Order: sequence, then structure tokens, then C-alpha cells
Amino acid sequence: MAHGGASFFPGASGIQMGDIQYFEASHVSVHTGGIVGDRSIDGGWELLLRNAAPNALPNSSARYDAPKCDEDTRVEVTAEIMGWIEDRNAPQRLLCMTGVAGSGKSALQQTIAERCANPDIVAATFFFSSTDPTRNKASTVAATIAYQLGLKHPLFQSAIAAAVKHDPLIFSQSLQSQMDGLIVRPFKNLRRRKEIDVDAFPYAILIDGLDECKGEPNVTAGPTHVDVDDRHQAEDRQAELLAAIKHCLLDKDLLFRVFITSRPEWAIRTALEPRGYLREVAYHIQLSDQYDASADMGRYLRRRFEDIGLRIDDSEWFSEADIETLVRAASGQFIYVATVYKYISERRASPVERLKIVLTWTPREGQATRPFEALDRLYTNILLAAKNAYEAVDSHHGRDFLLFFRAHHISGRGFRLSTPFISLHVPTEVLSTLLGLGTRAEDGLVSDLRSLVTFERSQGGFLNLHLYHKSFSDFLDEETRAKDLFVPQSRVVTHLAKCCIQHIIECPLDFGSLPAKWDELPLSVLRRSSLKETVEDLPLFLDSAPALTDDEIVGFTRNGGWQKINNLLPLLYRSGGWFFDQFEDWIRFLDRFAGDLKARKPEVATVISEFVEKWKCDAKEWPVN
Repeated sequence: MAHGGASFFPGASGIQMGDIQYFEASHVSVHTGGIVGDRSIDGGWELLLRNAAPNALPNSSARYDAPKCDEDTRVEVTAEIMGWIEDRNAPQRLLCMTGVAGSGKSALQQTIAERCANPDIVAATFFFSSTDPTRNKASTVAATIAYQLGLKHPLFQSAIAAAVKHDPLIFSQSLQSQMDGLIVRPFKNLRRRKEIDVDAFPYAILIDGLDECKGEPNVTAGPTHVDVDDRHQAEDRQAELLAAIKHCLLDKDLLFRVFITSRPEWAIRTALEPRGYLREVAYHIQLSDQYDASADMGRYLRRRFEDIGLRIDDSEWFSEADIETLVRAASGQFIYVATVYKYISERRASPVERLKIVLTWTPREGQATRPFEALDRLYTNILLAAKNAYEAVDSHHGRDFLLFFRAHHISGRGFRLSTPFISLHVPTEVLSTLLGLGTRAEDGLVSDLRSLVTFERSQGGFLNLHLYHKSFSDFLDEETRAKDLFVPQSRVVTHLAKCCIQHIIECPLDFGSLPAKWDELPLSVLRRSSLKETVEDLPLFLDSAPALTDDEIVGFTRNGGWQKINNLLPLLYRSGGWFFDQFEDWIRFLDRFAGDLKARKPEVATVISEFVEKWKCDAKEWPVN
């Protein structure tokens, strides 16, 4: 009998017991091992589920058509990733794979997730998607990972549920606090009590598409509200997530290995650069730079085209030359060949005709065929996000991002001007100065386009815009594809003509006392170069700028623009180079422009013609240095 009248083992005999403490059952909660359904954990686990993102799982119905690598493709990079995952003794437990848009990062991540599922290596995954509001924010990452870890072991599930029940507001805390409370401390407690076999526990955590993680939604704003600082919030949130992963999941007392994929956007790019906080702890694969996917894309298309051949009973409906053409057009962009295949394999269409359309497609107004519709949506989203982020910066107020970017795009390959055809290249730094963007402004211009473009120096030392994919250049060139984001060359040239006019008018030189040589002009090297480019290019831009108003030419004339050029020409001519070699064409363009202007503004046209005749004569007297 116990105090209070309770009895134990009624009718039994021969019982031996040591010290025993008795508690009323009403004051005791019984631990059952943590199976879902037990009242002790139901509340915490249900709250966890409400804060998780089921669509972010690799087998989610929302990702039923998730891309993955074909057999015998991406073999080399897949082997490198799997080698890193399986080597649990490797010193770096974080793998970051960066790659440009459409290079196949998500397909590789999905493939790795499926490959690691059978030996039960994967502990948890999270697939971001910028278009899915349930998995485009960082606040659901910790809960989603914790949910998957809980399914791996009932004691872990119970510990996680208990943590949530103890602190129901944990999901409103920082990402680091969430990871620490939901994952790190429960795991360490189980490990310390030896209630979990660490060596047998799944250890790989896969996170795909970090760049698609956005800032938290503004719940106080209306449904059409767009926060001008959205991009910065997204970048800060991505950086916070990376920092939380470093401080929590890479803790030396844990076993996890984390594999993250992302476009090379600001958060991960700065974290991995020489002085970045992940530089020493991360193993970095630069997918687009280190692996040539051309052979894999050829195998991908060949295998699928052969399947189509079986369906239509024609094994010769395509040629190897067709495959090679499509692979070249892809420029290393797996999404291009996947889009091409999806278009060609449409069930109710002729693959032969659709292949011909892709190989020879030239857009026409009203054309219903859109072979690159999915690809164009990708480019549109990236370009529009970059535009909004750039124009939201206070110092960029009033600047037209699309116009400036298009100017750099066209200049990189050459402005196609006048008749006969002339290709004009303007060095990047000089172009930025002409556009009034300032020194090194081009970096800020493409800051949010790093997945599609970069600036590279030529052997001559000139900086030029480089587009990773030919298909992106095609998109920018074709109004039917770029739609509202399209900027015609004529608009760019007209703007540059206005910039040249303004550049000459506002030039701070004392034109009455110029030095004898161009290199002695009292300007910085960049300002001298931009002034030189301005004088050399103005006639070409004027000749190809249909939207330039006559009043702008009148204003330039009245402000002494032609006289300033007159004072600069001897120095420029004597310095030799392009201007000396192309002087006759330069005169011809300006003479033709004056002729076109004569009927509308005869007085101004006369002034220009008089200067042209003067320069023809003066050039015979200008010695070349």
C-alpha cells in the first residue's frame, strides 16, 4: 500500500523492490517514443507542419515534371558531386554549385536527390521556386528540413515536436534561431544520450535554387504593391540563410553535408569570393565554366529524336547536322535543348515541320508559332527583376535600365550603322561615360544579370559585355520575343547622338587655347577617350538617328557645337588612328546629314555644310604626328 491508499501488484507475493517514488498520474506525462498521434507531440508536430513547405520536397506533386539528367549525361559533374557527398571525411562539408541560368543546376540537384535516396543518404531537401509562394521564402526552410529529419527517426521527431511545443513562436525568430532550436539542439541531445546511431543516420541536405529565395512578403501592402527594395530584401534573406547554414548545419559536432545550387547572384557570389565568409569552408563547382555540356546535349537530343523516329516510323527524320546546329545554338544552355525538344515533340504536330521551324525560325508579326516561349519567360523574369532593382536605387533615379543595357549589348558586337554597312564598337568604359553613368558603372548595371552576362577584357585590354548564351542575344534582338522589354537599335543610336551633342556642349575645355596634341588635353584619360569617341562617332549616329529632333541640332549649332569640333579636329586628325583612316567617310556621313536637313532647317544645314567644306580643305594642311 502506498500513502493515500493506492495499491500495487494486488495478490502478488515474493516481490522485492528497492527505493520507489510515487507520483500521482495526473501530474505525469508519459513519453511513448514520439510516434505521430501521441498527445504529447501532436500539437508541436502539427504546428511544425503548418510552417513547412511540402512543395519544396523532391517528390512533391507540385514538381511532378521536375527536370533531371538523362542517363549517360552530366556523368563527370555528377560523379564529382557524388564523390564529395560520399566522402564523409572530406574537410569541406559545404558544396556550392553555381551556374548561369538554364545550365541544368536543378536537373543535377534532382538527379543527386534521387540517386542518394536509395542508400538513404539524403536527410532533407529544399527546392526553391520564385513563382511558388509556399517555397520562395527562407522562413520555411528550417521547418521543412526538420520535418524530413523527424521522419528519419521517431525519437528525432519527438524531440523536434517537443521543441516546437516548448516555444510555439520559434517560427517567427531568425533563421539561425530556427535551425538551432529545431535541428541542432534536438540532434545534439539525442547524440549525447546515445539514443541515435549517428553513423547510420542520413546526412546529406540538398538546397536548390538559392537565388529564387525572395524576401518575406509585405502583408500590410495591397495585392498589387511592389516594394522597390524587394531585390535587396531577397539578397539579405539569402545571405542570412547561408550564414545560418554555416553556423548551424556545418557545426563540427553535427554530421551533415550540405549541397547548395544557385545562379551566381550577389549573396552567394560575395560569400564565395576571396574574402567571403564561405570561401574557406565551401567546395565550389562553377558549372558553366568547368564543364562543357555540348556532348551531353547532343546525346540528349539524339536519344529523344530517335524515340520520336520510332513513334512516326521514320528513323531518318533528322540529321546529325541538325543536332550539331541546335547544340551550337544552345551555347551550353541545357534549358535551350529541353525547350526545343518540348516544342518539337508536341503530340498533335509534325516533328519534321517543327524541327524545320526551330532551325530556320524568323519571327513575323502575328506569327502564332512560339518555339522558345518557355525560354523567353525565363529571360523576361530575370531581365525585369534586374530592371526593377537597378531603377529602385536612388542614384539611378530617372535612368532607363533597358536602354543602357541594350546599348552595351549592341556595342559589344558592334552597331550596324549607315550605308554602306559599318560596324562600330564603343569600348565599355567609354560607353558608360557617354551615357552619363560614371566610372565602373557597368558593374552596377549587370549586378542582377550575372547568370546571363559578364564583362570580359579583350586581348587589347578593352572591356566588353559577354552574353553566355546566343539565345539571350536573340531574345534581346527580336521584339516578338522580348515584347515590352524590347529596345530597338534606332532608339539606342538616337539616345547616343543626344549624349554626344551634350558631351561636346558641356566639355570643360578652353577651346580658345588648346594644346598642340590630343594627349595633352587637360582631361583624365577616360574623359579624353570619351571626347575622342564622341567626335568620331557623332556623324555616324546623326546619320542613323531617325528620332533626333531638328530643334536638338539647332540647339547644338547655336551653342557653338560645330565650332568646338572645328577646334578639336586638327588634334584628332594629327593623332592618326581610326579617325585619320576613316576621315573621308566621316565627312561623307556629315555631308549627307546636312543634305537631309536642308529642306527642314536650311540655315543650320548651311552652317554644317560650310564647316564640312572647310574641313575638307584643312585636312590637306594638317600634318600627322
